[in-house]
Amino acid sequence: MKKLVVLSGAGISAESGIKTFRDADGLWNNYRIEEVASPVAWARDPQLVLDFYNMRRKQLFEVEPNAAHFALAEMEKDFDVEIVTQNVDDLHERAGSTKVLHLHGELKKVRSTIDHTFVHTLDGWELKLGDLCEKGSQLRPHIVWFGEDVPNIMIAGSIVRKADILVVIGTSLKVYPAAGLLHHAPHNIPKFLIDPNAEPDHYVQNLTVIREKATTGVEQLKRVI
Repeated sequence: MKKLVVLSGAGISAESGIKTFRDADGLWNNYRIEEVASPVAWARDPQLVLDFYNMRRKQLFEVEPNAAHFALAEMEKDFDVEIVTQNVDDLHERAGSTKVLHLHGELKKVRSTIDHTFVHTLDGWELKLGDLCEKGSQLRPHIVWFGEDVPNIMIAGSIVRKADILVVIGTSLKVYPAAGLLHHAPHNIPKFLIDPNAEPDHYVQNLTVIREKATTGVEQLKRVI
């Protein structure tokens, strides 16, 4: 069975109603995204950071996977599908995909502020100041913030290197380190870029561009692979 590796980004979740990370010109309640998504922001005003992620988490409970998520899950019947996503939502999993690696963390999970390996799923959508882990430290969103390392990037690279087919959906792949993943793929394998505003990298060999939104683009993909 061929290995189909999918790199997914905000575009696939946008069709479910998830606002992209930089909607409204990168502002949230007049704050720049960096002001609510960094270790500096957490140290300065943890309540503001919690409010931002509680809002995003609440929205996640109100949306459902779309046809693109379900189509990728169904493709596990014919391929060994592994998804490497920049998204922090759980829509791939809820659609039925069984191998999903999150590069930037998971919105429904929280972790200890003194032991980053202590992670668990939040019960409900609201995380409050005073919510402590078993070790007595404040819990924080299990999110990779600006200025933090991306711990899963090496694992993602090893997955991409084993691909027989590579598909990029809903991401410009212009933000590093995630942007470098495309170049880990074997040169001779077929590659597909699904995005209505695709700007393909001309240095990528065997690349087919599908200028469609995720839901229609994945259906086109299924007809050609």
